[in-house]
Amino acid sequence: MGRSTMTSLVDAGHDVVGLARSDRAASVVEARGGRPHRGTVFDADALVEGMRGCDVVINFAGRMPVGLSMLRPGAWRANDRIRAIGSQRVAQAALTAGVPRLVQQSRSSIYADGGDDWIDEQAPVEITRDTDTVAEAEQHAEAVRRHGADVVVLRFGQIVGPDPSSRWMVRRARSGRPTGWGDPQSWVHLVHVDDVGTAAESALTAPVGTYNVGAEPCRRADLAEQLALAGGRRGGRFHHRITQKVAGVRLETFSRSQRISSQRFGDRAGWHPLFPKLTPDWLDGVG
Repeated sequence: MGRSTMTSLVDAGHDVVGLARSDRAASVVEARGGRPHRGTVFDADALVEGMRGCDVVINFAGRMPVGLSMLRPGAWRANDRIRAIGSQRVAQAALTAGVPRLVQQSRSSIYADGGDDWIDEQAPVEITRDTDTVAEAEQHAEAVRRHGADVVVLRFGQIVGPDPSSRWMVRRARSGRPTGWGDPQSWVHLVHVDDVGTAAESALTAPVGTYNVGAEPCRRADLAEQLALAGGRRGGRFHHRITQKVAGVRLETFSRSQRISSQRFGDRAGWHPLFPKLTPDWLDGVG
């Protein structure tokens, strides 16, 4: 998410400071035209120092486990800590540094299963062990708004494109193994990784609020088929119901039917995704 965001903002002419927790991360920030600032989302002093003089803080930090590693005990601990504690420290640092606007990442999978019904930003959410820290991060952002800053929360769909998770799924599809979760005819909300960056750019001037961010929703069967095609096969496969039951609550959100609309973000912020509908080019070069 950070690389896509950095590229979009720099290409749009913005002066971008990127938080870098290592020399390697700092090199990536520099290579994409940004100015690295050393620190982590848990280092309050480093955060405040890096934010001073900035017009906007964008918090897209995370460390999602990839593939079946997400089923291992403790696999989500780092990501949960970033959401729960890191987002709180980012929010507090933004207030301390006097930054007038915060853009906070969230996930559209926070919504309850909607079947075939359309889901917008007013739809009910369903908090589980997988989504409780997502809701917590949104609450930290809301606290910033109550102190007078502008806050935009972006509820992103599942990221697809040249990213580690998609590469893993294409490798599985190539070997004939299942990639799909849930009912093949249920709905899934996706966003191309490049449109994470275009959304971040639109959020700089968007009216305050919470927005869904993604392409036109598609059937889970369509996503599985595109992954199979990228792996040189036809016919996407789905995990057996028993496997999904064993996977437990952590993967329950990956099987919800979520026909999510991102129209509000387009209407209010003028956002137009580069990839508005799932097509084979989403996975160009991934296989």
